[in-house]
Amino acid sequence: MMSFILFVFGTIVGSFLNVCIYRLPRNESVVSPGSHCGACGKPIRWYDNLPVLSYFLLRGKCRDCGVSFSAQHALVEFLTGMLFVAFYHFFGLEAMGLIYLIFTLAVLVESLIDFEHKIIPDEITLSGIVLGIILSCFFPMMHGANSWWEGLLASVIGVFIGGGFLYLIAVIAEFFLKKEAMGGGDVKLLAMFGAFLGFRGVLWALMMGSFAGSIAGIYFKFKKKEEQIPFGPFLGLGAIFYIFYGQAVIAWYLNRIGL
Repeated sequence: MMSFILFVFGTIVGSFLNVCIYRLPRNESVVSPGSHCGACGKPIRWYDNLPVLSYFLLRGKCRDCGVSFSAQHALVEFLTGMLFVAFYHFFGLEAMGLIYLIFTLAVLVESLIDFEHKIIPDEITLSGIVLGIILSCFFPMMHGANSWWEGLLASVIGVFIGGGFLYLIAVIAEFFLKKEAMGGGDVKLLAMFGAFLGFRGVLWALMMGSFAGSIAGIYFKFKKKEEQIPFGPFLGLGAIFYIFYGQAVIAWYLNRIGL
């Protein structure tokens, strides 16, 4: 029963995430006006705004003008509901689960925006950095610490390593390639990862993201003839994987080598 309730609530949150994904790249308010059709501008009725269900009941079209809506809307709502359930089963109702869920939802929004528009809004990353640092003081266990100042220190170090390390890589790559290797949004995104996950999470996300991004880059270059692909979604994938499995893998490895 709890899983069902969380799923339904998650789809409602997913509906708001869709608003953020659509409006943030266009510099529009995510608060007002209310949900409306992007083609005809007509407000979407409450009974046409039911997460997931309305998309299928309306066959993916606006009731007023008949223009097709992207299936991404229903997919984001469904995925958000599943994330609520997954975090509940993995963390229970502990504060850590809620913190990591908020972080993951932010990563989901930035990933879809970056994938479509090749930008990462500062509203997500800069706010995320501040929020991550503040939460690290109240919940130092985010970094395996016991006191607020240890949590704060670990978060700040993560921010500087995350942003600074990727910035250094970007500068070196730009020097050799003679063109921009990655945007500043990626640098700030990795700094946000550091605020929540610490330097280990940063390194894990960078390693996994680079591996996944390289494979995807080969595909897009030879199949889609695209020279550049957004790096943010792959970094985000690595960060989310770290939350569920990365910490356990690192702990196992350090124990195995006697550290």
